[in-house]
Amino acid sequence: MIEVTGLAKRYGTFTAVKDLSFAVRPGEVLGLVGPNGAGKTTTLRCLAGIIPASAGTARIAGHDIATDPVAAKRTLAFFPDEPRLFDYLTVRQHLAFVARIYGVTHHEALAQSLLEELEIADKADELPGALSRGMKQKLAIACGLLHSPSVMFFDEPLTGLDPLGIRRMKDSILARARAGATIVLSSHLLHLLEEVCSHVLILKKGEKIADGTLADVSARFANGEANVSLEEIFIRATGGTES
Repeated sequence: MIEVTGLAKRYGTFTAVKDLSFAVRPGEVLGLVGPNGAGKTTTLRCLAGIIPASAGTARIAGHDIATDPVAAKRTLAFFPDEPRLFDYLTVRQHLAFVARIYGVTHHEALAQSLLEELEIADKADELPGALSRGMKQKLAIACGLLHSPSVMFFDEPLTGLDPLGIRRMKDSILARARAGATIVLSSHLLHLLEEVCSHVLILKKGEKIADGTLADVSARFANGEANVSLEEIFIRATGGTES
């Protein structure tokens, strides 16, 4: 579970995120959307403990990310838009390294299962330099899933994936939500979020414009119309600003 109360992040006189509060429960997939510069990545980095918040609290699976960061980080995985890998570790060695950090014993079977799920098992002995952009992203995701996190933050995780890879990643995210994971997914692919997410949070200039179930947020901005897309909701909520 994710519980955020009064979260703020300031850089000098600039406020990137302002007084943000929301919650995501086990089994829910929250779509985090907003124009460029809305504070989406900053929010995720604060929640994951990568950067400190200026104010407010964020509890991850019952642990305060500021006061109990190690316990909180053991329960979560953060997937950035740009995979950060070690140049001289093979795919298999990346997974072994992550297993050692998180204390995942006898990780080999789980690692192999993840490589097969993400369709990079045939690259297990390759270095990152031999991988495509999409394969690097898949490796980063496999590393993040190895310790079976209960909370997951995806920040544009589909960059570099082909259409089939995107579809399979969608299925993987949904499967983990059905298994009880708590997931936040930030993406400019609004049609994908519409297929995957149970809830949505719309940001603009660091402030919450709307949040709730897709049905609730749709009803707020649909103006009585039926079957309004998430893209149209986004445009209406943000005043026509492109994502």
